[in-house]
Amino acid sequence: MIKKILIGTHNKGKFKEIAHLLPKKYKKISPFLLKISSPKETGKSFKENSNLKANFFSKFVDYPVISDDSGLCIKYLKNQPGIYSARLAKKKGGFLNAMKFILKKMKFEKNRSATFICSLSFKIKRRKIINVEGKINGKISHKILGKKGFGYDPIFIPKNHKLTFGEMPKLKKMRIDHRFIAFKKLRKKVKI
Repeated sequence: MIKKILIGTHNKGKFKEIAHLLPKKYKKISPFLLKISSPKETGKSFKENSNLKANFFSKFVDYPVISDDSGLCIKYLKNQPGIYSARLAKKKGGFLNAMKFILKKMKFEKNRSATFICSLSFKIKRRKIINVEGKINGKISHKILGKKGFGYDPIFIPKNHKLTFGEMPKLKKMRIDHRFIAFKKLRKKVKI
């Protein structure tokens, strides 16, 4: 009987979202609690990185691990920052500066289409990893809008919506985003 799940991320926003998606009956464990640091993300894709994290974290526990790698792919920027989304923020001194950097680059660009991608990996020790991917299309706003969400949420407007993820009520955002889409796929493959 599974009672606990390790959510393999040090990103507090991601941890909250994944914890919210998982059924209440499970105790959600953070790597912070176990004093485990993150592995180096050496993968060339979201899938490679989320699998790498799931394999890494599962070495420390004998219960399941769920890990995520996600990011924002902007068409005009040749699908960047993509897998380097968090690293760009780190390099620029935070997500606010990274968003300003992106908006400046796109100042006169008409094609603002973008996709948020989430790769989720589920791993139980000595068993094969189960991996799924969720995507949501949308566009980049002309300015930073909203204080909700985290990461690049305040500059991403999902398709058929007028508000950025940063402006949406948290629960509304979490019911339509890339992580939710991936999680729905995962639940079809894993009994959680």
